[in-house]
Amino acid sequence: MAKYIVVAEEGEKELLEKCFAGDGPVRLDASWRDAKVIYTGVGAINVIRALQDLPRESELLNIGYAGSANFEIGTWAQVTEVQLNHPNVRYDEPKLPLELLTLPDSSVLRAMCYTNCDFVLQSDYHDCVFDMELAFIAAMGFAKVHSLKYVSDNLSLHDYHNLTNGVQ
Repeated sequence: MAKYIVVAEEGEKELLEKCFAGDGPVRLDASWRDAKVIYTGVGAINVIRALQDLPRESELLNIGYAGSANFEIGTWAQVTEVQLNHPNVRYDEPKLPLELLTLPDSSVLRAMCYTNCDFVLQSDYHDCVFDMELAFIAAMGFAKVHSLKYVSDNLSLHDYHNLTNGVQ
């Protein structure tokens, strides 16, 4: 089974380095060292365009920055399931379960991820993370999808920019 590491932006390359450095709570095993890294760009259309031709029997690991209403900045979270976030309307939409990695450090939180089409500046949801790609990745039907998120901000675009030099 082919393995791919999926990140949104080149600026998240430092997160990959942290995952392979061996000195933090998230240490990837050697089986991911030869995985091809794919930079998708931010958002649904970029994700779909970047991943549409990959074989569906592939195993994907999404690594990226995420916001959280209450997790401490600098915290790692392993995502257990993902769902689109629609703050203004409610309708029946599935939560998509993700595969968990075996990580050597139990301090890595396990959390739900809500994927949004825009940056989240406020939310009543706690003990979760927010991103802009994961639900679209998970919905594409790959054999295994894992995700590790690094909390970059507490729903502050300013703090996100200061840490990541990310999307404008």
